[in-house]
Amino acid sequence: MKILVNALSGIGDALMFTPALRKLKEELPFADIDALVMYKGVKEIYERLPEVSKIYFWEFLKEGKVKSLFFLLRLRKKYDITINVYPSNRKEYNIINFILGAKKRLAIEYLRRDLVNLGFLNNLRVKEEDNLHNVEENIRLCELIIGKKVDDIPQLIINFTKDDLKYAEDFLYRNNLDKNDLIIGFHPGCSTLKNHDKRRWELEKFVNLGNLLINNYKAKILVFGGPEEKHLKDVIVSNINSGFVLSVNTSSLIHSASIMRHCKIFVTNDSSLMHIASALKINVVAIIGPTNKNYIHPWKTNYEIASLELECSPCFYYSPKPLTCVRNDIKFKCIKELTVEMVYEKVKKFISTQGN
Repeated sequence: MKILVNALSGIGDALMFTPALRKLKEELPFADIDALVMYKGVKEIYERLPEVSKIYFWEFLKEGKVKSLFFLLRLRKKYDITINVYPSNRKEYNIINFILGAKKRLAIEYLRRDLVNLGFLNNLRVKEEDNLHNVEENIRLCELIIGKKVDDIPQLIINFTKDDLKYAEDFLYRNNLDKNDLIIGFHPGCSTLKNHDKRRWELEKFVNLGNLLINNYKAKILVFGGPEEKHLKDVIVSNINSGFVLSVNTSSLIHSASIMRHCKIFVTNDSSLMHIASALKINVVAIIGPTNKNYIHPWKTNYEIASLELECSPCFYYSPKPLTCVRNDIKFKCIKELTVEMVYEKVKKFISTQGN
C-alpha cells in the first residue's frame, strides 16, 4: 500500500498530523507513507520522522500554476491513498488531491463553505466536528484507512538529530545560559495569512510581561520567531529594560525547536511554535483570542490558556474567509483587552510548581 500525506497548509497543521502518522505506521507497518509539503519547516520536521519514507518538497506559491501542474502530473496515480491533513479546506488543496488521482482521496467534510471549495473532489470523508481537536480530526481520517477506532492517541512528534541537539548546547554555552536557569520563551508572532495577525497580543504587553518576570523571578527571556518576525523580536528585546533577554535567530525551524527544549515555560500566540512547544512537553501559556480552543489547545502537555472568554468567542472557525470581527465597540477586543496581569498570573502558576 502506498499512501501520500498532503501536509500543505502549514507547520502547526502538519505537526498535528504526526499522531495519525504514527498510528498509520503502527497498524500498517509495510505501507510506504510519503509526504507532499511546501514549507521548509514542515520538511525539516517530517524528514526526521521514521514513519515517513519520502518527502516531496514543492513551493506551490513560488513555482506557480503551470509548473505545479506538471509536478503533480508526475505523481499522478502513483498512490493508492492520498490524505489532506486537517485543516486544509481551500479549493486549491482539494484540486491537488484530485489531480493526484488516487482511488481513495481522504479529507474532512467541512461544516462551512465545503461545496464552494470543492470538497466533493475527495471521495472518502468524515464530517467536521467543532468540539474536536485538530489531532482528533486527523485520527478520524486515519481510522478510515485502518478500519478501526483509535483510543490511545499519541502526543505530537518532533525528533532531533545529534547535530540538532549540539546546536542547542552550543547556543546555551555561547550565551552563558544554564539548564537550571528559569528560561522562558516568548513567541509574539503567528501567521499573517487571511488577516490572522489580528490574533497577535501587542508587543508592548510582551515587553511588560518580560520586565515582570525578570524583576520578580530573575527569568531569562528568549524571544522566538521566524526570519519574517525579526522586527517583532527586535522590538521586545530593545524595550525590556534590564536583565537577560535575547532574540533567537536561526535559519532552521528545527534548530529553533532544539533551543526551545530548554525553556521551562513558553508564552505564545496561537501559532505553529505553540504546537512545537506542545510536542516538546514544555509548559505552555497560550494567548487565545478569536480561535476555537477546541481545535488548537496545546496537545498532551501542561498548559494554561489566557483568554477573556467573551460572549462572542470563538468567532474563528475553519474557512478560507479572512478573519474579521463583528464587534462595534472594540475590534478584536478578545486580544486588545487581554491584560499583562492576566497572562502573568498564568505564567506564575508554572513558576510556583518549579520551586522558583
